[in-house]
Amino acid sequence: MHNLTGYATELATWVLITSFGGLQIAPKMATNLEFKAQCQSLDNFYPRLIALNAVHRETVHQVDTYFYVPSEKHVTILEVCEPRLKLREAKGWSEGWLIYYERPNQDGSRYSQYQLCEIADPESLKGLLTTALGVKTIVKKQREVWMFNYTRIHLDTVVDLGEFVELETVFRGQTEAEAIHEHQHVKAVLHLDTEEPIAVSYSDLVLQKP
Repeated sequence: MHNLTGYATELATWVLITSFGGLQIAPKMATNLEFKAQCQSLDNFYPRLIALNAVHRETVHQVDTYFYVPSEKHVTILEVCEPRLKLREAKGWSEGWLIYYERPNQDGSRYSQYQLCEIADPESLKGLLTTALGVKTIVKKQREVWMFNYTRIHLDTVVDLGEFVELETVFRGQTEAEAIHEHQHVKAVLHLDTEEPIAVSYSDLVLQKP
């Protein structure tokens, strides 16, 4: 007899592959160098973003549905970080994104490895994963996306949590030293050392609320 959780995961994977055409799956895990901090007011960051010569790309309203990840398949990973799986939808998008990532829960900058799938029918996939894995929590936020070279700067207003700044320096062919240098430069210009670093995911903060 199949282990129920393992069977559900296999079923979800099979349906993803066979039923949702046009998925764009990275051949291996991509890497970001990330930092997150809670702040009193996002308004303080606009002059700093101008000084950085960052470019505003978009403002979106996102809904992230987090699903349980079977822990028996990730014993080694759990020793150093927590694997997470979420389906991202946004107002005005017809498609969604399924995002799996592994990132340690620690203050300050840390590496995150992730894999993305573009989903043509997010509502159907959400129903399938809800049945197969179960919903862990839902995070709703407004996100302003700014760019500086390889670094995405997110100004987030998260429902029930407050305001946050998040950095994602994407590894796209530059050396690790170059990525770290850029990441630290952005942190310095934005004065992020004066803000409260957050070690965990928004999903964890939502779950911690009474």
